[in-house]
Amino acid sequence: MDELPADAIYDLTRPTEITVSPDGDRVAFAASEADPDEDETHQSVFVVPADGSRDPHRLTRASGAGTIEWSPDGSKLGVVMVRDDDLSMRVGRDDEEDTGDGESVDGSESDADDEDDGAGPANGGDEPKPQVWAYDLELGGDARQVTERDEGVRDFDWGHGSERIVVSARDPTDEEREYIAQRRDDGPIETERLQHKYDGKGWLDTVTTYLFVVNIETREERRLDDATAGGIGGEGTGMQPAWHPDDDRIAYTTYEGTDGDDTYVQDVFVADAATGGIERVTDGEYAASSPVWSPNGDRLAFVGRAPDNLYVPFDVFVADLETGNYEAVTEGLDRTIGWFGMPAWIGDDRLLATIGDEGWSRFVEIGASGGTERVFGRQPRDETVRQFDTAGETVAMVRSDPSEGMDVYSLDLEDLGARRDGPDPRRRLTELNSGLLADYDHPETTRLTFESDDGTEIEGLVSYPPDFEPDDPDPRPTLLWIHGGPMAYDEPGFRLQTSFWTGRGYLVYNVNYRGSTSYGREFCEALRGEWNTVEVEDLLAGTETLVERGWTDPDRLFVGGFSQGGVNTAYVLTRTDRFTAGIAEHGVYDMRSAFGTDDSHKWFEHDFGLPWDEPEAYEAASSITDVDRIDTPLLLTAGEEDWRCPPTQSEQLYRSLRKRGVESKLVVYPGEHHNVGDPDRAIHRLETLGEWVARFDPERESETDGDGDS
Repeated sequence: MDELPADAIYDLTRPTEITVSPDGDRVAFAASEADPDEDETHQSVFVVPADGSRDPHRLTRASGAGTIEWSPDGSKLGVVMVRDDDLSMRVGRDDEEDTGDGESVDGSESDADDEDDGAGPANGGDEPKPQVWAYDLELGGDARQVTERDEGVRDFDWGHGSERIVVSARDPTDEEREYIAQRRDDGPIETERLQHKYDGKGWLDTVTTYLFVVNIETREERRLDDATAGGIGGEGTGMQPAWHPDDDRIAYTTYEGTDGDDTYVQDVFVADAATGGIERVTDGEYAASSPVWSPNGDRLAFVGRAPDNLYVPFDVFVADLETGNYEAVTEGLDRTIGWFGMPAWIGDDRLLATIGDEGWSRFVEIGASGGTERVFGRQPRDETVRQFDTAGETVAMVRSDPSEGMDVYSLDLEDLGARRDGPDPRRRLTELNSGLLADYDHPETTRLTFESDDGTEIEGLVSYPPDFEPDDPDPRPTLLWIHGGPMAYDEPGFRLQTSFWTGRGYLVYNVNYRGSTSYGREFCEALRGEWNTVEVEDLLAGTETLVERGWTDPDRLFVGGFSQGGVNTAYVLTRTDRFTAGIAEHGVYDMRSAFGTDDSHKWFEHDFGLPWDEPEAYEAASSITDVDRIDTPLLLTAGEEDWRCPPTQSEQLYRSLRKRGVESKLVVYPGEHHNVGDPDRAIHRLETLGEWVARFDPERESETDGDGDS
């Protein structure tokens, strides 16, 4: 088959949100699609029967869709979306049926909570804002706009009775509105905030986010004056409101102290929608998130971890509001709760969640009083679960497979006990990528383990083209692609970028180095405050393993990564000249200067101390310190408005390499944050990566003109 082109991005459809109707009969999901004419990524919302008896029905295609939620009576579907009335219904390049898939529009990594378009008032933007829209699925017809807030809506939930919603939204004072108007006219940025930036939000102002109760028929709203957002973590969430199933209590997360810009603490509170009063549930011990009520309303589950240590697992906690007690019910599991699909109740005494379990996202059942059990053993280790939801007797999920794409599936709740050697009880509800999957080859993925220098066992994933035989290999060019985080993990799943490389004959090698989650606290915490140590040893040892097995051609060996993967790429290149060329994307290379220009100052303080107190720690974690040891050609990419890993970081490393005469190239994407979101730019990025590798690959360099930008 032909090599998968970079513009196959236009053929991708990626499920992003999923929710099951209260009776379990229907599944609603949102999916992203790239529009080649408008150079934008849009979100479509679909509804499909949970039994798979009909194809998905498209409700809308919007500029952006966030939270989607069924009303408690199942008659309506609420969606937070940015909607243009004249938006066409085009799908892909050929206006055909829904095709395509992927983990992000460009294969780069981005944080799940950084979905804002960055055009908010604090940045002088004047784009349409996200609002809550409601579809009446009994009467049919188009959605009805429920909110019309100047600053948009962050998040929402339905109230019992299905007649009201709670939303979180910014509500500026007159003085703040004047400042916002000045910013929209390119006025000066003024700040006295410690946390003055946040990736995806840009420059932060002082506008307060509140909870509002809104009547969906009259659109009348009431502000809960004491329920406000706070804390660094609050910048990346919408307070996550959760309405009690039977009364007027609303759970949410925030931080109430005066030092909100200097802490990751998030507490759980409960507000009364009738009186406006609030009650604290937790007492400042945790970075709490995702509160969810038990069906009978007696208990409240939430996710949390220590706020000063980002390397410890997220646990599930259950609070009894009558006694005021709460406890971690997954503490003995030593696995972090999955990034996709936060806990959901399956009865009054049990919860379902996904965990990261040795490079694999899988289901776990949790007792409300303690005790966990890994369930659905039928799921193979060569695929993964992304988003999920459950209601009634139905579980819906997004299944991701390296060679079969990402699709929505459902199964009966009772079938969570299915064993690996039995029939697969899942029902496939979508075929989002049939065209893309049929037109190009996609990789197989296998796991391998090896010992690092000190004997620690490390696991890696190798994705390879269909014509590669692991048991009788011929050495292949190999790209060591390093995951971000570092508190994350690689797992088998569909990635367009991986297919791009394997379609050109390359192996793609992902190593879950120490610092990765899903292997327990001790494994992850080994990297805390010790960057540029054990993770580099693990990456280099893994590389040698592939060479020794005869899988990798040592003369055609490349290394790259995005975010922390970019950070680690630079570390690796200060240690060895083993690699033919490198790709460092959206990384941090000078920790001292990053402390004052990015949005992660508190993380760095927890890891390394303050730069004026611990200069040696910052120097040791900065690859710029050892730039004189980098001789490998290096491509650097950055987002012009990336405040997680600012573009000045890439500029510093690029300038230093050029001064030393090292072949290097810098690509900065205007207006982009800690990802590359616009389809045209995502295509440019992937093409640029391919050209850079081909330029230095001794068997592909003739494909480029060779004069480059060095």
